[in-house]
Amino acid sequence: MIEDILPSQVVAVEAFGDLADVTLFPEEEAVIAKAVAKRRGEFTTARGCARAALAKIGVPPVPILPGPRGAPQWPAGVVGSITHCAGYRACAVARACEIVTIGLDAEPHDSLPSGVLEAIALPAEQTRLSALRAVRPDICWDRMLFCAKESVYKAWFPLTHRWLGFEEASIEIDPVNGSFSAGLLVDGPVVNNSVLTGFEGRWLVDDGFIVTAIAIPRVSAPNLNRSS
Repeated sequence: MIEDILPSQVVAVEAFGDLADVTLFPEEEAVIAKAVAKRRGEFTTARGCARAALAKIGVPPVPILPGPRGAPQWPAGVVGSITHCAGYRACAVARACEIVTIGLDAEPHDSLPSGVLEAIALPAEQTRLSALRAVRPDICWDRMLFCAKESVYKAWFPLTHRWLGFEEASIEIDPVNGSFSAGLLVDGPVVNNSVLTGFEGRWLVDDGFIVTAIAIPRVSAPNLNRSS
């Protein structure tokens, strides 16, 4: 499902429930030694998806440990993202020489709990959601906005190692083309030789889930050498 909204340089593996045959590395086991069953299942299955995805790009199994703010720590030369919600787990990875960063999120296709939208949405975003509901009332656009913002943060953090608040990016969702854009309201890092001002992503609603994905392809620096 999620591979449908990712570029060809990115590989993804997903699971619609917990996997029973995943063996954790001792370092990973230590991370969840005191975790409840739900958290253990999410963590373990996500690592199983990660190993399968890494194998597709020729990278052997390694521990995938949470780093600052819980972001997965990938092997050298690899970028990736993990997401999980009730009934769904997924991981996407790519070679860093081809993709700069990846941000995935998955959510149940259901309305946000009361009060959450007001906490995450800018006034302009709330206005845009009203217009989206008029066009496609069958989609939970409030949850879509949350999902897109989570993808933005997951793509942002590996580039900056800085927090990005919900109010620091403004999302516009295209209901026809299955895409969204996020304009950064804070200074961004330099990516592909220019300052990053926002992200472009894609979304999909299928099988009771909303999934959103961002992947920035790497652009090689121009060759400024002139032949004599």
